[in-house]
Amino acid sequence: MSAMFELNAEPRGDLGKGASRRLRRAGKVPAILYGGGREPRALTLEHLEFTNQLQNEAIYSHILTLKLGDEVESAVLRDLQRHPFKPTILHVDFLRVSADRKLRVHIPLHFVNEASSRGVKQQGGIVSHALIDIEIACLPKDLPEFIEVDLTDLGMGEALHLSDLKLPAGVELATHIAPGSELDAIVVSIHHAHGGEEGPSVATPTTPAA
Repeated sequence: MSAMFELNAEPRGDLGKGASRRLRRAGKVPAILYGGGREPRALTLEHLEFTNQLQNEAIYSHILTLKLGDEVESAVLRDLQRHPFKPTILHVDFLRVSADRKLRVHIPLHFVNEASSRGVKQQGGIVSHALIDIEIACLPKDLPEFIEVDLTDLGMGEALHLSDLKLPAGVELATHIAPGSELDAIVVSIHHAHGGEEGPSVATPTTPAA
């Protein structure tokens, strides 16, 4: 993984909803760091600095460096709470990283060779993305930036399911999924344009983790 993310954080002693509102008015983001067999730790981040970092998709699938004065913690971004209509981050959850403990994180999917796929180039189909990320489990050293999904051989009326994904060495789906089971959701499909024959039904797209 080439990208590196460093976030400046400060310990937070004043807790509660009132304290969180005061922090947000001051341009801060309340956060918590937990996991790794240690006590949770309340933190604050600079809202502007953090939102600027969020512009890079890779932050969701990288190990982050949290700098707390002279201390340094390694963590992954576990959850984000956003304001329903303002461009404001309300709260952030970070999960500590331990070299010998598997992580469960959401990783973005990168779809390649869509235009040259059999179902699009030769059969005039349209690609439908049902998922844009998946939850995986792996050790920190094996954490990928994204999962590549190659559509070269996908034809009209066909779909790729979770069980069809080719995962890097050391990486597995967070939940074991048997091929053809109810949990084996469609990831991407190719179907006829509007007015033509219907392709396989797809699930509602999801958004990245937080």
